Amino acid sequence: MLVLLVEDNRSLAAHIVEYLELDDIECDYTERGDHGLILAQQQHFDIIVLDINLPGMNGLSVCEQLREKGIHTPVLMLTARDSLENKLEGFSVGADDYLVKPFDLPELVVRIKALAKRATPQKPQLQVADLRLDLSLREAYRKDQLLTLHPIGWELLVALAKASPAPLTRRELEYVVWQDSPPDSDALKSHLYQLRKAVNKPFATALLHTLRNVGVVLREATKVDSHSE
Repeated sequence: MLVLLVEDNRSLAAHIVEYLELDDIECDYTERGDHGLILAQQQHFDIIVLDINLPGMNGLSVCEQLREKGIHTPVLMLTARDSLENKLEGFSVGADDYLVKPFDLPELVVRIKALAKRATPQKPQLQVADLRLDLSLREAYRKDQLLTLHPIGWELLVALAKASPAPLTRRELEYVVWQDSPPDSDALKSHLYQLRKAVNKPFATALLHTLRNVGVVLREATKVDSHSE
């Protein structure tokens, strides 16, 4: 099982990660809400454990945006606020369970396993127009033709497909690949060039577009895209 933990208390996060590992539960971790949103779009997780009070973006907004993007990974909210109103607010944006701090780690594990057991398995595929991504096999097809992609190109394409039809900024794309340590060189531009050749060039219509002063988008061409590069 793979869990995404988004928690800004580093000491608590370290204890959670260590305890989950004792139960053979793998855990990815970030302390920022906006980074958690990106990670949840970039990779499939079985459960998301999400604090409410976070830097960058609060947990309620993260959960709400995930649901708006069609990502239905079960979310377990962590919070120090235990009023009914606060709990209802969490459930209203798509949270599946609620755990009030302080809590016992064994209870956290039980709740994670219960959510995982109840979750409906999702078909590990993404589709944008005639482009299909098989997430389990890490393969991309367009018009049923297998595309040859660099591993970084694959990660960029998955992030763009999950965000589609909305664009991602260059900073968001850099974070997908390099998190907070992008290379000094214009590596992103090179990878996008190769990805554009693989996705667009062999076919009659383009799907990958660079929007000036906006970012990069994966979608069928629109009037807005007439100003793309």
